[in-house]
Amino acid sequence: MRYYSPKTNFYSLQNTAAIFGIVVLYFMLSFVLVGFKTDQLVLAGIFCLAYFSTITSRKFIIGFSIFIVYWILFDYMKAFPNYTFNAVHIMQLHNAEEAIFGIHQNGATITPNEFWLTHTSTFLDVLAGIFYLCWIPVPLAFAAYLFFTDKKIFLQFSLTFVLVNMIGFIIYYVYPAAPPWYVQKYGAVFIAHTPGNSAGLQRFDDFFNAGIFKSIYAKGSNVFAAMPSLHSSYPLIVFYYGLKKKMGWFNIIFAIVMVGIWFAAIYTSHHYVLDVLAGITCAATGIIFFQKVLLPAAPVKKFLKFYLAKI
Repeated sequence: MRYYSPKTNFYSLQNTAAIFGIVVLYFMLSFVLVGFKTDQLVLAGIFCLAYFSTITSRKFIIGFSIFIVYWILFDYMKAFPNYTFNAVHIMQLHNAEEAIFGIHQNGATITPNEFWLTHTSTFLDVLAGIFYLCWIPVPLAFAAYLFFTDKKIFLQFSLTFVLVNMIGFIIYYVYPAAPPWYVQKYGAVFIAHTPGNSAGLQRFDDFFNAGIFKSIYAKGSNVFAAMPSLHSSYPLIVFYYGLKKKMGWFNIIFAIVMVGIWFAAIYTSHHYVLDVLAGITCAATGIIFFQKVLLPAAPVKKFLKFYLAKI
């Protein structure tokens, strides 16, 4: 029999029923919106295991619920494709990229993506793949580090992360945009329900005879969400809070990963330079808005105090 004291009674019938109800509601809503997927079982299993295992794991999963909510919202975007709300911008973005960042080659003006298509190398393929694999593990690892070392900064980082994503999601729906690889593959024709594509990252998969990126992009929520590049936003958020924590040489690593992801996004034809700049702008906007507007606000301070007590 498990022991628990009244103070840490998280095996109580009330707590168990509440968690069970949340999980069932999640399964039902997910089934209606996006259908059943084994990923949902894994997510629910991890949450329940962490919640009921130990006090430390419970606090950890409560803290990381911020990221779980983000992931669920991202997944549910599949149920509401942005191209059903506004027209998809395909050639407009491509032409703007060409006009602003065009490269002259063989008497023609091409985009940076098109330039790199003819200047690939195995070294850059592998390097780009490694950097792109960092876009989620690095923020999550950094969040875990903050959780155990500075929970106040952990909450600030986590909420900034979600805020930046919300800004990006809004732009996705206001300005649906096709990525460079879409133009390379389909031209100017809009094709609804287009499946995700690993694009230049497929060369990484081919080199290692793996299906890492193919699997990742097969689960993508929306192909027409190239602008802004949230892949480019995440490392900037990590870098900012790394500087805030004065993490020394770790910040050099964060900076290298950040620039590497920006380059990889363009090199692999997943994003235009304009997308990357928009992602950087989203991150900067989210950071400034959270630090200067939300953080000093009394309701936010109250919420952070309440959340901090739970973790």
